[in-house]
Amino acid sequence: MKMNKKLNGWIATKAIGLVGKIEYRRLIKACRYPEETAEKTLRGILKYAKDTEFGKKYGFAEILAAKNRDEFFALWRKNVPAKDFEFFRPMIERHEHGEANILFPGKPRMYATTSGTTNKPKLCPMTDKYIDDVYGKMTRLWLYNFMLNRPKVFYGSFLNIVSRKVEGYVADGTIYGSVSSTLRSEAPSFIKSLYPNPDCVYDIRDYTAKYYVLMRMSVETPVSCLLTGNPSTIIELQNNCDQFFDEYINDIEHGTLTDKVEIEPEIRAEIQTWLKPNPQRAAELRELKAKYGRVLPKHIWPDIMIMNTMKCGNTRIYVKKFQGYFPKSMLFQELGYIASECRFGLCMDDSINTILFPQFHYYEFVAEEDIDTFNAGGEVKFHQVYELTQGKRYCPFVTTYSGLYRYNMNDLIEAGPRFENTNTVFMIRKINGIVNMTGEKLSEPQFVEAVMDAEKELGMHLEFFVGFAKVEESRYHFYFEFTDKNTSEEDVAKFTAKVDELLKEKNCEYEAKRKSFRINDPVGHKLVDKAFAKYKAAYIKKIGGNVCQFKLNLLLQDEVRRGFFEHLIAK
Repeated sequence: MKMNKKLNGWIATKAIGLVGKIEYRRLIKACRYPEETAEKTLRGILKYAKDTEFGKKYGFAEILAAKNRDEFFALWRKNVPAKDFEFFRPMIERHEHGEANILFPGKPRMYATTSGTTNKPKLCPMTDKYIDDVYGKMTRLWLYNFMLNRPKVFYGSFLNIVSRKVEGYVADGTIYGSVSSTLRSEAPSFIKSLYPNPDCVYDIRDYTAKYYVLMRMSVETPVSCLLTGNPSTIIELQNNCDQFFDEYINDIEHGTLTDKVEIEPEIRAEIQTWLKPNPQRAAELRELKAKYGRVLPKHIWPDIMIMNTMKCGNTRIYVKKFQGYFPKSMLFQELGYIASECRFGLCMDDSINTILFPQFHYYEFVAEEDIDTFNAGGEVKFHQVYELTQGKRYCPFVTTYSGLYRYNMNDLIEAGPRFENTNTVFMIRKINGIVNMTGEKLSEPQFVEAVMDAEKELGMHLEFFVGFAKVEESRYHFYFEFTDKNTSEEDVAKFTAKVDELLKEKNCEYEAKRKSFRINDPVGHKLVDKAFAKYKAAYIKKIGGNVCQFKLNLLLQDEVRRGFFEHLIAK
């Protein structure tokens, strides 16, 4: 077994080194000449889709006939509107019902799911070309990046947490689900050999059971790389470890899978074929429990080399909660600016800066100060990828080989340092992370900072928090899960008042509206234990979506989501 592991690690290192270096050189060339790359990429997308219904309607052939670069981009902006998902939804739904050649040639291979910003989930089409080019070629570069940072990373196991490969089927029978899970299942054998668990684990419906199996199988092996899109998953894995560590030990010792968690019989049977008694590892884990009491990842996997997950925007709230969980020698790498609609790029060091993929996407950007004008239907300047200014913030618009043209990501990103001659970017927040009941324009970062400052000033600590604007009351409702479960209602009120006070300091319009009674006193609520995990499970069960792509802004105006938290108020 050790020889096989060593051989697989050697094969993976050599193979990824070869194909990854090729893609890395292509990326360098694309970013070194951004003007030429932007034109070449957009021309390639238009040629690919010029004979589709969308291409004919918006004059792709006319745009391609432009005599020079300036005319080409001018015709593009003139002919094709910049829109959000709802503009594309009717055309995507025609694809879902079996029609071909609407947004792109043929039909999609699959649809990527996301909860979206509206009540109706998005199904984002993924063409063969997009999956093969971006999720195929760039995954090789992603893995190559791991090897550049930690040369021996492929000699351990990769704990890769993804969503269900198949969430369901659209009208014509095409699947919708997780692109990451699809790629995982289609990986070459030398990569699959790195996984400590079979693909079927991600089909377990009960999340507690799913996390149990992932941890039970992973603590048995030396994990060198942990990959998950959402850092809140790390918290949930540790919660599972705290609850079930003794069961892990018993199962590993006897090669079993406890019946204390609910697993579908056919999945349980498949998992069981991976298991065998391992009393030596069970004994090691017992020693860890005796020595540390609470066993953390740094105890289980002292030689883990890389963790790759998001740490920008809202996610820093969850990242803060697992400080000290991992060895100091581990590279904690940002996953990069990525969404269901588009994999913008990746990070290749320990910064939060995403290197863009200009050879696969055509990017445009609207400056932060022009966003309101754009949303109001006014004329604004669309900046090219080579026109960004480091430190300035923008809303990105993307054009892809999957039928999204001048698609408004509705995100606020900041331009970072250049990679070659192309600026990197990093995520700030969703643009809709601003609530404006009566002119206050309270932003999510202001709310997050107020809560974090209140924690410091009052010495009261939170596991989770979220805020909602209730327009009918002209009032904010704040929901707090306190670390101290004995926090009194008086202390909840005290904490809420402090947040309110800090918000007045951070936002003069909020202060003015509070003083003029246009916004009433906020109301604070104490949440039950593990409120976020319970909310997520309940929301996905009722509304849909999947666990790894689950998104929640921390400041919203959304009565549907607020209703879930009303049921999680501690009595």
